[in-house]
Amino acid sequence: MAGSNIGRRRAAAAEGGRENYHDRRSEIVEAAVTLFRERGYHRTSLADIAEAIGTERASLYYYFSSKEEILNEAVTPVVLRNTAIVEELRDSAEPVPAKLRRLIVGLLTSYAEHYPLLFLYLEENLSHVAESAAESQEAWAAQMRAVNQRFEAVLEGIIAQGVADGSLRALADPRILANGLMGTVSWTHRWFNPRHSSTGAAAIGEAYADLLLGGLVAGSSASSAAGAAG
Repeated sequence: MAGSNIGRRRAAAAEGGRENYHDRRSEIVEAAVTLFRERGYHRTSLADIAEAIGTERASLYYYFSSKEEILNEAVTPVVLRNTAIVEELRDSAEPVPAKLRRLIVGLLTSYAEHYPLLFLYLEENLSHVAESAAESQEAWAAQMRAVNQRFEAVLEGIIAQGVADGSLRALADPRILANGLMGTVSWTHRWFNPRHSSTGAAAIGEAYADLLLGGLVAGSSASSAAGAAG
């Protein structure tokens, strides 16, 4: 009963738009992200987060139902922003090879800038929460699935633009090419830790762009694609 009362109070405060409530949530998220970076997500407890902001663990439940919800709150704006950026890129007047290069390099750079949040998002597959998850978690997962579909549609659309204007080779259906490109980029989280790598994220992105565009750009080498991006 106590848990449901806290949940109702949390929902009422969130829906009421109380400034102090939302400011406190932002403070909790900021402290949590710092701890996730310093200690790792799995080694950070709610008690650790509470201590960092000078409160008791029980007080956190007025703002968040779980550590997972705090992570959701932190990663959502990053994912939404990345999606908005690639949508703007799709609609720009740049040549398609340049769009793809900027997209690849931008994703790797964002991954490094927002490490470990995006690592956790990819490693834990947080956008595909099990049906048995809590209602609040499942609602977030549904939102992220929709965002992922937007992102996939954008990438497929950019490749379709290139096939249509002849700048990309029609090696396969644009959806297949988009999935192959994203598979390469997304797999990077399995081995790339920006804190312990002698190679920067942008350099890795450029190398990926050379590799992928070298086989995809029509009548051009990867270096020509690099020139178009510059």
